[in-house]
Amino acid sequence: MPEMPEVQGLTAFLGGRAVGRTITRATVAAIAALKTYDPPISALQGAEITTSARLGKFVVLSCGDDLHLVFHLAKAGWLRWYDALPATLIKPGKSPIALRIAFDDGSGFDLTEAGTKKSLAVYVVRDVQDVPGIARLGPDPLAPGFTRDAFAALLTDRRMQIKGLLRDQAVIAGIGNAYSDEILHAAKMSPYAIAGKLDDAEVDRLFAAMQETLTDAVAEASGKPPADLKDAKRRGMQVHARRGETCPVCGDTVRSVFFADRSLEYCPTCQTGGKVLADRRLSRLLK
Repeated sequence: MPEMPEVQGLTAFLGGRAVGRTITRATVAAIAALKTYDPPISALQGAEITTSARLGKFVVLSCGDDLHLVFHLAKAGWLRWYDALPATLIKPGKSPIALRIAFDDGSGFDLTEAGTKKSLAVYVVRDVQDVPGIARLGPDPLAPGFTRDAFAALLTDRRMQIKGLLRDQAVIAGIGNAYSDEILHAAKMSPYAIAGKLDDAEVDRLFAAMQETLTDAVAEASGKPPADLKDAKRRGMQVHARRGETCPVCGDTVRSVFFADRSLEYCPTCQTGGKVLADRRLSRLLK
């Protein structure tokens, strides 16, 4: 799933390629992906892209102040850019393409989604706060005003496991499964630690790990075209999706805990005092 660093890379790329261009055609190939009907998708035709921005994991392409194309790539979505958009017709249901946007210079992009579970979401709105997922977003962890004390306040009295809290978009915007694994590894913290029980030193360590991990990942994504962002993300991972490999910090073996639709990865030596987590959703440390 694309998370904050990759989405930031996409918005920066679109800022350089799409801003200033006029949309000549917007074609929806997967009807279920379009979540709004007013304004209609046809309202984008003839509109000029004025800004490209990120809100959490959402990409926002604005056409002035009162028309916005917003999309969320979900688990298996991606953006495919073309300097010369293909002239072939899109056959609904016959390709992974969900949306095609054409610009006045012949360039454009497709939003694609792999797999059978379709979660990619596209919105055309007058106000970005009309998108339910955006209206619910918590603070951005790299925003200038998001301090250590602001982070600590979010943790106070929370009974959630810290892994789940970091992934909760209503608490903190932009972090998903992959970067929460990386942040917790850098902080040397169990994914099952209870957020509200962390002491000051643990909060300090977790906040520093979050800032450093995300800042480095955003820098790595900066300037890369969409086709290179996924590989850049994979190369930067220390534990996520590296089950069975050697932890680069201590040399222990990276382990996984599997859930119904995802897994988490961690290093026992770095994060759980050498103990292996049981492979079930609500496991406790094995005795």
